[in-house]
Amino acid sequence: MLNRRAALAALIVFALGGLAASADAATPAPDTQWQKTHPRREQVNSRLNRQNQRIDQELKQGQITKQQAQKMHAQDRQIHQEETTMARENGNTHITPAEKKSLNQQENAVSQQIGR
Repeated sequence: MLNRRAALAALIVFALGGLAASADAATPAPDTQWQKTHPRREQVNSRLNRQNQRIDQELKQGQITKQQAQKMHAQDRQIHQEETTMARENGNTHITPAEKKSLNQQENAVSQQIGR
């Protein structure tokens, strides 16, 4: 009787796990849909993420000081906040091409500080 219950429990767990895995595979990742719906925001935010990784890498390698890294991270946070504010002003949905251009120009200024 105990072995039957253990076998039945294992079968149920296996079946439920299979259902969950197939449901995950059928459902696209939420950020993928967001990326399709908000390509300009995705580009700006992806660039900020890569830029922050570059800052961290240069700090780790001793190419910049902790203070320089903190300053650049603060600038990137300000750019991200501005992107969020712009999207909020557009109904929390998008940024305009002109807004993206402005944000990219600000990112360019921070990017030029990295690797000096």
